[in-house]
Amino acid sequence: MSDLKFQEIKISELSLVLELFKAAAEKINKKNVDHWQYWKNPPQEKIEWVTTGIQNHEFFFIILNDTEQIGMVRIMNIDEPYWGITNDKAKYIHSLVIKDQYNGKGLGSLVIEKVTEIAKLENCEFLRLDAVSKNVGLCNYYERIGFQKVGVKESQLSTNTLFQKQLS
Repeated sequence: MSDLKFQEIKISELSLVLELFKAAAEKINKKNVDHWQYWKNPPQEKIEWVTTGIQNHEFFFIILNDTEQIGMVRIMNIDEPYWGITNDKAKYIHSLVIKDQYNGKGLGSLVIEKVTEIAKLENCEFLRLDAVSKNVGLCNYYERIGFQKVGVKESQLSTNTLFQKQLS
C-alpha cells in the first residue's frame, strides 16, 4: 500500500491551491460535467473560502511516499454552510483533488481511508462530504465506497448531495 501523508498548506501556497482547483475544473470539463467550473476564474468569495481554510489549518497537500505532492484535501471539524450546526462529532472532507497523472490508481479512496482513521482516533461519529449533484459518477463512487446520501444542499453556485458514513 502506498504511503500517504498530509502536509499542511501555508498561506504563501495559496496560488498552488488555486492552480490545483483550476486543473481539476478543466479535467472535469473535459468529461462534460458542469462541476467546479467557477475555479477556472474563481470569484472572490471562493478565494476567501480557501484563504480562511488555510488560516484555520484545514488544507493539506497529499504527499505520496514522502516525495510526490499528488493533490490536496480540506479536512474540517465543522461545516456550517453545508451541514448547519450539529451536535454530532464529525470530520468533513472538501476539495479532494488528485492530480491528473495520479488518477485511476485508487489514491482518492486511500485519502478517504486516511481521513477515516483520523476521525476514528478523534472519536468522531461520522465522516461527511458532499458532491455536486450533477456529477453522477462522483455521487455513485461515494455510495460504492460506503457513504449514504442523507440530504441535498442548494447554494448559489450549485446543488450538492450530502453524504455521510457512520464510523464505529
